[in-house]
Amino acid sequence: MPSEKTLELKKAKVQELSGKIKEAKSFVLADYRGLTVEQDTQMRRAMREAGIEYMVVKNSIARFAMKEIGYDQLDEYLKGPTSIAISMQDPVAPSKIMTKYAKEYEKLDIKAGVVEGKVVGIDMIKSIAALPSREELVAKVVGALAAPLYGIVTVLNANIRGLAVALNAIAEKKQAQA
Repeated sequence: MPSEKTLELKKAKVQELSGKIKEAKSFVLADYRGLTVEQDTQMRRAMREAGIEYMVVKNSIARFAMKEIGYDQLDEYLKGPTSIAISMQDPVAPSKIMTKYAKEYEKLDIKAGVVEGKVVGIDMIKSIAALPSREELVAKVVGALAAPLYGIVTVLNANIRGLAVALNAIAEKKQAQA
């Protein structure tokens, strides 16, 4: 039986993890078994740069934290070594980065995740990872809105240019006659 001090430490870890998960836009669970230190360091660096918190968690602590929030469905995925990538801002980022590194490193296995409060499996995580980033979508919308305006400006310029050419031709004809 664990001591009172150990129980308190574990309860604090459960509270900390459940607080992070509750505030998260999304998170992804993965099995990191077999990754080299270099691969893990590279992945952690990419996660940090994207504003994602990546950590290894004990399954028992994760299980209690998930149950506390209402993600009991994830219990089946909390077997074997488990790491978690949590994003507080971007719901797509953990899926994108984990999928990218799962393709690069065969040993990294994505288990499941939660996006915007919904539990999703590996297929949905891969689908989310294939979506364009927020910046790409904004650029496409701006481009789509600007294209018709550019067309209108071109047409108006062409009409004005045509009128100027016609007036110039008439002026030259009158000069030639005079």
